[in-house]
Amino acid sequence: MNSPSEVPTLPQLPARVLVIDDSNTIRRSAEIFLRQGGHEVLLAEDGFDALSKVNDHDPDLIFCDILMPRLDGYQTCAIIKRNPKYATVPVIMLSSKDGLFDKARGRMVGSQDYLTKPFTKDQLLQAVDQHRRGH
Repeated sequence: MNSPSEVPTLPQLPARVLVIDDSNTIRRSAEIFLRQGGHEVLLAEDGFDALSKVNDHDPDLIFCDILMPRLDGYQTCAIIKRNPKYATVPVIMLSSKDGLFDKARGRMVGSQDYLTKPFTKDQLLQAVDQHRRGH
């Protein structure tokens, strides 16, 4: 029997999460962590790949690496945010640098948050729970 002080926690509904990173290692680890958290995972290896996936799958949340070839994370985020259909989709920047400038620049293009790589499973799942669309 539950004691009166215990509040039952409602299970989180699965989110559709897009992970954009040119590093196969980062994409794979994010995919494993997110699937373990019960979420649907989409992967993109650069900004151009990501833009078509955003259009095709309408994700609830996007993790976006900053340093990528062709389109960097800032450009990718800005393009996503300029489209009224996706302007409300939260974007969380991923970077191996924990710099103030990077965080500020990410906010300027519309990102909601910033995770430093390497991230833990808990950090990733907490970010999804905190920022996913509809929260």
